[in-house]
Amino acid sequence: MFKTRSEKLERIDTGDYTAEEYDRFLSDIRLVNRYAGDSRALKKTLLSAIKRSDLQEFSVLDVGAGSGELLRVIAKLARTEKRSAALTGLELNERSARAILEESVKFAEINSVRGNALRLPFADESFDFVISSLFTHHLTNEQIIECLKEMSRVSRRRIFVIDLERSPVALGFYKIFCAVFRISRLVREDGSLSILRGFKTVELADLAEKANLRNAKAEKCFPFRIVLSGR
Repeated sequence: MFKTRSEKLERIDTGDYTAEEYDRFLSDIRLVNRYAGDSRALKKTLLSAIKRSDLQEFSVLDVGAGSGELLRVIAKLARTEKRSAALTGLELNERSARAILEESVKFAEINSVRGNALRLPFADESFDFVISSLFTHHLTNEQIIECLKEMSRVSRRRIFVIDLERSPVALGFYKIFCAVFRISRLVREDGSLSILRGFKTVELADLAEKANLRNAKAEKCFPFRIVLSGR
């Protein structure tokens, strides 16, 4: 089960859900991400890079941004440190693209664009950084390579991809989390499948090499996350 990535599609990818289920999905995913380490991984990678370079102004594109939670994390930190940020969330799903704006009404620096991650609607080097969190596991390996190429194309500095480590321990903890927080069936079932569609570090590193990323590295980040970065 954990030896290779599952090829089974999640319901969120097949469209097998109601509008009410999708709204609950967005809410539950924010809760999962808040406790499951994506903000921590972001702080150790992107936000650390911004601080090291002491960038007073910077731009970020979040590919597959969901409701824009990580963009708001970036915006809050930028405001705290008196930095100017231009933040864009890209989503193919119309409801998610709207949710980015609805949830970010207090953040004028955040905007939303509908578009395909495999054909990003931006010119070369449009952003300082391009990130993606819990998105690439929805793609096939061939699609991930194309997505990485596109992310690299529109980035001036570096890309950061945060996704799930495929392991039985991660799956066990996720099931306990869902029971404790009464997570909806859609997120419970799709989340479990997401872990089975997740990665080993060597797999992401191999995909980065095939996408011709420079200075690429893939490393584990607690809890049960893998972060791929490259130029």
